[in-house]
Amino acid sequence: MGLFVGIVIGLLILVLLVVVHELGHAIVARRNGVVVEEFGIGMPPRAYEKKLKNGILLTLNWLPLGGFVKLKGEYDSADQKGDYGAATFMQKTRILLAGVLVNWFTAAVLLSVLAVVGLPKVLPNQIQLPFDTTVVSKPVEVTSLVSGGAASKAGVAVGDRIIRFAGTDVTSTSQLIDLTKQNAGQTVDVNYERSGTQGQASVDLGPNDGHPIFGAGLGQQQSTRSTWSAPIVGLATTTQFTLLTFESTGQMIVNFAGGIVNQFSPDLAVRQAAANNLKSVSDSVAGPVGILGTIFPAAEQAGLAQLIFLTAVISLSLAIMNVLPIPALDGGRWFTMAIFRIIKKPLTREREDKIQTVGFLLLMGLTVLVTIADVAKIF
Repeated sequence: MGLFVGIVIGLLILVLLVVVHELGHAIVARRNGVVVEEFGIGMPPRAYEKKLKNGILLTLNWLPLGGFVKLKGEYDSADQKGDYGAATFMQKTRILLAGVLVNWFTAAVLLSVLAVVGLPKVLPNQIQLPFDTTVVSKPVEVTSLVSGGAASKAGVAVGDRIIRFAGTDVTSTSQLIDLTKQNAGQTVDVNYERSGTQGQASVDLGPNDGHPIFGAGLGQQQSTRSTWSAPIVGLATTTQFTLLTFESTGQMIVNFAGGIVNQFSPDLAVRQAAANNLKSVSDSVAGPVGILGTIFPAAEQAGLAQLIFLTAVISLSLAIMNVLPIPALDGGRWFTMAIFRIIKKPLTREREDKIQTVGFLLLMGLTVLVTIADVAKIF
């Protein structure tokens, strides 16, 4: 039942964010004189339809995989009144980027709300205003165990919250690490909380010889709370996450390109480094299986604050993905349109169809390859 609820919540989040994205396109298109013929929630086959007073056909579709908006004359060379193609370059730019901006500002609004109730601190240098910020730290939690390690032998389990160690109240992971070093080679009492119940274990710590002493991975969730500065924190955090994502994407592209080129090097060390670069790219990229495999369990287990944070991150990811110059995506369509204007050649419907079709097929091919990699990781 829990997994089913997680799947439903995860799909609702994805559909909502894609529908909001498409709604941005539709609103800006109408304001720039372009006729919106259909606004669809979900993907066909069609389950329900209704003609609205403004002339738009609203449809509900069976496949819960986002949504779409259909514009009149939706190709660059269309020239009839109300056609998308008849709009000016700047009008088309606004229409294409509207969905991106809506997703970006949705993330900023959600993070602003969290800045009031508790914004998860996921980056060491995450932006905060020291004069209007309170840091809230949860107890240190065991995130993993070394097989045969001291903690495992004593009965400590993953998920346990460490309350006291060797008679000292634990407030941070760094403090707990220092305590394990100070008590290396000794037997200490560890007080923990597990599923709301407190317990105690006697742990025989190993010597401080470079090997794990406590034998457990540790984590601590922190959040920040603000008052009047919450909107500033929300916008600044969204900007920080955006820049970090672009930086990570750029590094991934560099690693991929370098890995491909260096695979042909006669130097064995260079080829090995190239293989490591390609592996790092493979590990950092996720397709639909990997993404949904992350969203569904997170939606199942998360509290309201974590669910809002997850929604904000997905919304920001949709914005960034769609702004990339990849044919078949918003950024790719704008890039294609801009290039043909720069070289002063007409972007005919046939040319545009070929470019977008090839781009779509490449995107789908990449998605299939990444999905196969996701399945391989699972097994």
